[in-house]
Amino acid sequence: MERKTSRRKFLLTTASVAGGIVACSAVKSQQPEVSTLTTKAEITGTMPERILGKTGIKLPIFGLGGAGQTPLSKTGQEAASIPIIERALQLGIKYFDTAAEYGPSEENLGKILPQYRKQIFLASKTHARDRDGAWRHLENSLKRLKTDYLDLWQLHHVSLAEEITEIFSKNGAIKALEEAKQQKLIRFTGITGHHEPDIIAEALRRYDFDTTLICVNAADKHHPRPFIPAVMPIARQKNIGVIAMKVPAYGRLFKNGILDGMEQAMGYSLSVAGVHTCVIAAETPEQLESNVRVAQAYKPLSEKEMAAIEQRTATAWQDNTFFRAWT
Repeated sequence: MERKTSRRKFLLTTASVAGGIVACSAVKSQQPEVSTLTTKAEITGTMPERILGKTGIKLPIFGLGGAGQTPLSKTGQEAASIPIIERALQLGIKYFDTAAEYGPSEENLGKILPQYRKQIFLASKTHARDRDGAWRHLENSLKRLKTDYLDLWQLHHVSLAEEITEIFSKNGAIKALEEAKQQKLIRFTGITGHHEPDIIAEALRRYDFDTTLICVNAADKHHPRPFIPAVMPIARQKNIGVIAMKVPAYGRLFKNGILDGMEQAMGYSLSVAGVHTCVIAAETPEQLESNVRVAQAYKPLSEKEMAAIEQRTATAWQDNTFFRAWT
């Protein structure tokens, strides 16, 4: 118990000092070329919001992804990353998604977000399957993000049955999640996956997770093991917050006229019953603005419209679900 208390005090002190540095604008003084939050006009309008399942937290239906096709997770791209993060805050984005495994993503977010900590919902992840490894990830995530807590901490890309066994073992990563929640270093727990939906469904049955982050797009419907019918029923039954990822399949859904644009891709994912929000990365502030406009204009699609979009992806689903092979 003493070790846990010391760890919490150490993390709180470290985050407090780091946050004070950011509040004094040290980061901005070192990056004079980076835009500030007052340099661009606001996009008028607001995004629809939904309650993230049992968390009770109301969030916009669109959040910023911290990896993929974005400079946020690429080494040496800080100057391109900061304007995207700042623009996201301007546009009313509250949900920021990152992970210990996303290169410099946490560090880039940590340069801007601490000043707005109480206004945002900050999520990170651990890819460790053991308790001690997960704790190390959490400690480093908090330091890089310059915060003393995470709103959501998730088990990252859980894909295999043996991973489930290890996670829920005597010294598994689930112990770190429970301890961190008890010590108020995290508010909510989650699990993510894009490989095997039955594994995610099994984890949701075995443990009272608050959220799950899964791939939800029109192409996945045609995969031999689609996520929506496997995971959504248990998520709805337990009121688990569902965050959609891989919404445009890294842009491949727009190749060769499969879909017309983000309106259809995001519209489909958000119209799946039980999905509460989605996270999509951005390559530029302009691309982010375009996605926010789509989110602002979102209206639930009818069953006929959903079926039409599914039909358009039927002949290209393999190219658009390539990420399902990743573990």
